[in-house]
This record gives sequence, structure tokens and C-alpha cells, in this order.
Amino acid sequence: MTGYYDVVLGLIPLAMAGITGVLSVAGFALTTAIPMASVVAVGLIGHAMFVRAPVDPVPVDSRAQSDAVQTAD
Repeated sequence: MTGYYDVVLGLIPLAMAGITGVLSVAGFALTTAIPMASVVAVGLIGHAMFVRAPVDPVPVDSRAQSDAVQTAD
């Protein structure tokens, strides 16, 4: 089963190679196409790190939840 981070790891080289190739064919110089493609790759990395940050699952204390429910009643 592929997760979000697996997809991001696959998109990074795909973005670098694909966007660089498309921009090169479109007439951009290679020294311009590579930095433009890297901006997209950095955006993917930034999204994976800061927008959908990996978090450790927090164990839920069942006693704390049952106490909260009882005090609310």
C-alpha cells in the first residue's frame, strides 16, 4: 500500500526530470530549466514536511476519556 510520503518520494525525481525535459523542449536553456524544476521539487518536499507533517501517533488513555465523559454528565 502506497502512502502519501511514498508518492512524494516518487514525484521528486519525476518532477525534476519531467519538468526539466518539457522546459528544455519548449526552448528554455538547461541552466534555466533545472532551477525551475527544482522549485517544484522543493515545493513537494516542503508540503510533505510542513503541511502534512509526519506525526507520531499519540496513545489514547482510555481512563482519561472515561473520566471526562463522567464529569460532563
